[in-house]
Amino acid sequence: MGRLGRLAAGTPAGRERYVDLLRAIAIVLVVLGHWLIIEVTHPSGGRLTGHSALDAIPWAPPLTWLFQVIPVFFLVGGYANAASLRKAYDRGGRTGRTALDWLTTRSGRLVRPTTVLIVVLAAAAAGATLVGAAGVQTRQVVWFATIPLWFLSAYLAVVLLTPVMYALHRRFGLAVPLVLVGLVGIGDLARFRGPESLADANFLFGWLAIHQVGFAWREASAPDPAERTGPAKAGRGARTGRDGSTRTRLPMSGRAGVVLVTVGLVALVLLTVVGPYPVSMLDLPGELRNSAPPTLALLATATFQLGVVVLLRGPAERWLRRPGPWRVVVGVNAVVLTIFLWHVSATILLVGLLDRLHLLPTVAPNTAFWWLLRLPWLAGLLVLLAGLVAVFGRIEARGDRRPDTPPRWLPAACRTASRTAPRAGLVVGGYLATVAGLLGNSLTANDEPAALGLPAAALVAYLAGAAALRLVRVLPTAPTPDRR
Repeated sequence: MGRLGRLAAGTPAGRERYVDLLRAIAIVLVVLGHWLIIEVTHPSGGRLTGHSALDAIPWAPPLTWLFQVIPVFFLVGGYANAASLRKAYDRGGRTGRTALDWLTTRSGRLVRPTTVLIVVLAAAAAGATLVGAAGVQTRQVVWFATIPLWFLSAYLAVVLLTPVMYALHRRFGLAVPLVLVGLVGIGDLARFRGPESLADANFLFGWLAIHQVGFAWREASAPDPAERTGPAKAGRGARTGRDGSTRTRLPMSGRAGVVLVTVGLVALVLLTVVGPYPVSMLDLPGELRNSAPPTLALLATATFQLGVVVLLRGPAERWLRRPGPWRVVVGVNAVVLTIFLWHVSATILLVGLLDRLHLLPTVAPNTAFWWLLRLPWLAGLLVLLAGLVAVFGRIEARGDRRPDTPPRWLPAACRTASRTAPRAGLVVGGYLATVAGLLGNSLTANDEPAALGLPAAALVAYLAGAAALRLVRVLPTAPTPDRR
């Protein structure tokens, strides 16, 4: 608690604490949502199976407009990435080398905790295989535990593109996400009319659009100092300059929040109730999926959620000035990725424990007894997740500490990679390989036998990418030239 108190007390005065609160709330809603709607069945003589109970709760789909909070993650991620990238540019100049250094640092907190999860699951699967577990059974358990990794594959791809997309944002402002929304619409049309494969690009365009809006929020909160050199008396909405005009900023007034909520809700009703999109923003069997890949309906949900975010910003910021709430938010954010990565593993552990003790009930979902059992179910999961976070959270909480000198184990020949061109290859290749590995795992069926729980090609690709990014993080960097 002492360290947590010091972190909270050392918060810079200009930090927008609301961003950290949103990240914490989003992760809590994701975890609670997954835990609440999971239904575990154990047919007589059969294997345990788990699936969503959402289709058995008829009043639940509209609630997913609030509880599908992955768009909030990308919105907050856009804000945070814009803030840290601009800070890097202020120190080292808007150069390719600065962007590479930023990508290298950004990969640390994302890839390290993810690698730990993957290695632990692969080791557990190998142990299970050695004692006679079937490859299909091992794969199914690991596939379930790695469900959260689909989000990381999309987010890592977005982070890799951040320097390019931020440059586009500074040049074209809010026109960029509007173009991306149009591309998502084209992808949706392909899903309805064909060829459906064209819609796969929405996995990138949809999340990029939301991430891009996070850039605009950051610009509204902390305009670039260069912008203040523009005309002193620009009119409302006037463009103050080519490289940082008011068109790059997100309107954050109460009126703007009302407009966003209204537009988002109207669009949602037209697209889902009247139009062809499902009401649920979470995937249901037999329905078109709104989140994989993102559809216009999901972007309408993001618009509605953005309006709510804007409306609550003022009261939330005032509340976060209190030491108690802010310490809680700081604590959650210190291990937020660990919570996200391990919450499904906590579910597997609890189900296995209850099954071994013959205490796993089979109850029809959406009954009074089923909801009553959610209370001890959530309590058990919280205890297990707290234990997992205590063990693995320190890996994330310690941050990305890059060594001042190369480690002794690094061969001298490898140190030439500190030059820009080899570093660029390692960084870009590392990101692409990790994304390919995570995608390969997510897209491989859960009934494909795998001795290590993950497809061999996907596991090798991910570990190779993680190793490349790790290598870059321990390489020395050339000194930044004096820009005075």
